[in-house]
Amino acid sequence: MPEPIVVSIPNGQFAQNCYLVADPATGAAAMIDPGEESGRIMAEVERRGWTLGAIWLTHAHIDHAGATAELAKRFKLPIEGPHEGDRYWIEQLPAQARSFGFGKAEKFEPDRWLQQGDTVQVGNETLEVSHCPRHTPGHVVLFS
Repeated sequence: MPEPIVVSIPNGQFAQNCYLVADPATGAAAMIDPGEESGRIMAEVERRGWTLGAIWLTHAHIDHAGATAELAKRFKLPIEGPHEGDRYWIEQLPAQARSFGFGKAEKFEPDRWLQQGDTVQVGNETLEVSHCPRHTPGHVVLFS
């Protein structure tokens, strides 16, 4: 089976990396940490002809989660992650946006909080979840 395709998209005023992960066999894709430039991120999905099926979050600082609510609503995408330890940061997204001069950011409720040992799937690709609190209480790492 071919390896998943991973595309890094630096975006926003902090040039944070949003990642697209795709299964080359199916064209199914997931977006990881959509920070700020939702149009730029979606343009890459469309350019590649992938079918976006989910948003995965590693943590909820504004530069990693600022565009999440907008994209989830607009494209009817489920939100998976981060760990529930980041509920505070999700609730504070509007204040984080104001503090750092970002555009409007909305709070949201993930469709699934991620836990140590969970998995996320895109097409035939499965990634494991490791809860790594330090950067934020709910920070997770996704690995294959």
